[in-house]
Amino acid sequence: MSYCKLENKEKIILNMTVEAYLQTGKAVSSGYLARKLENKISPATIRHVMSSLEESGYLYQPHTSAGRIPTDEGLRFYVNNLLNETIFAIPESIRIYPEELSIESGDLDSLLLQVSQILANNSDNLAFVVSPHISRVNFDQVRFIKLKDNKIMIVLLSTFNLVQTEVFEVQNILAQAELDRAAQYINQNFRGKNLAFVRDYLFRELPYLRMKYEDLVEKLISLLKNYPPPDKEKSKIFLQGTARLLDKAELFDFQKLKSLFQNFEEKANLVKLLSEVISLDRVKVIIGSELELPEIADCSLILSHYGHRNQILGSLGIIGPKRLPYEKIIPLVDNVARYLTRTITFLEKGVEL
Repeated sequence: MSYCKLENKEKIILNMTVEAYLQTGKAVSSGYLARKLENKISPATIRHVMSSLEESGYLYQPHTSAGRIPTDEGLRFYVNNLLNETIFAIPESIRIYPEELSIESGDLDSLLLQVSQILANNSDNLAFVVSPHISRVNFDQVRFIKLKDNKIMIVLLSTFNLVQTEVFEVQNILAQAELDRAAQYINQNFRGKNLAFVRDYLFRELPYLRMKYEDLVEKLISLLKNYPPPDKEKSKIFLQGTARLLDKAELFDFQKLKSLFQNFEEKANLVKLLSEVISLDRVKVIIGSELELPEIADCSLILSHYGHRNQILGSLGIIGPKRLPYEKIIPLVDNVARYLTRTITFLEKGVEL
């Protein structure tokens, strides 16, 4: 039975069963639903409908004499109804105010950390914000700073006036003066582009540019060859609220929870997962088994994306037990993503590094 083939009575009973389960964590009986409906539908009729929903895979009965519990498919039906709302009304208690975000430092990481804290505090669950790949961010200025042990720091001032930094290792030793010349060339010729574009352009136009700029381009090519290609770049992830999941340990299988936290520690795995599921949807909800990863089978992920103009920069959201208050978390994630996007978009025009 598909969603569209559910009768109105079945939709009402399924939604009420899911809501009751999310609130109590207990199997929901026909008698309970009859009382909630003020006996407008008899317990016998409700039992028949619940039995039909069980056969269709939306509910299951943990014990013969027990009520019903929603399956992941039943949760999906309920969540889809929430996602289909064209306007997410957000309670005043979780509204985000401008003063909650400080951008005085001009540092993108600081801003994203604040956003992860806001999400965790308002959701009482684990919050995450994934930063953009530095090579994908359009820049106003870029600098390369020589560190010890053949390491170079990229300092990038984005077109939205926030700074990102990243350290990588080079094989060829470059003097600071050479790095300064490389940065000057990039800033003069590619302002408003990103480093991925610069690298592709230089590799493509190398024969012509070698004739015109001689050793400068050779040094720049050497520098960019050492920088990880786009498919191997690592984004940072900001996690807040891990202790909040531990406080809900009764909602998880302990071994799965342990594995989940190991995955959080191996942040590259989590970033890869979140990067793979990001979409253009305002909010995306992933329930347990839909990702086919055993360690998050007891979890739900609610995520959205943030960006600048038409560019998606990264993702953010909540990870928690499947018994989440979706009617609160979905608009929360949507609202925070929109607010972060607005904040970034309004920060045009940079200052000197």
